[in-house]
Amino acid sequence: MIKTPHLSADGIIKLYDYNENFKGIVLIQRLNEPHGIALPGGFVDIGESVEDALIREMKEEVNLDVKIDSLLGIYSDPSRDPRFHTATAVYICKAYGKPISGDDAKEVYVYRLDDIPFDKLVFDHEKIIKEFLNI
Repeated sequence: MIKTPHLSADGIIKLYDYNENFKGIVLIQRLNEPHGIALPGGFVDIGESVEDALIREMKEEVNLDVKIDSLLGIYSDPSRDPRFHTATAVYICKAYGKPISGDDAKEVYVYRLDDIPFDKLVFDHEKIIKEFLNI
């Protein structure tokens, strides 16, 4: 049997109101271990494209329909997830409306870029968000 890293998709959701005012990015409080604040995302199912998995996961975790703007990058450091080796595709997305927690999200938050709680982020999400912000 071939062993490979688990493949996931994570989203940096830029949330806007219907007047195109930027509200912040969407982060979740994880329901499952490792506990902490994270980008919404999840694993790609067999037979599913990474992009379709991202759109599905954003709907399941934060109840938002997202439009993918671009791929930020692929993150695959074997130590990025304490559970097992994962590789993730991180997409920058745009959405409107009010996020509602669901699936693996205990709570959902919208953070202004100056208020992101970097010290509470799990996995390598601090690195990812800082790359998104170019800091």
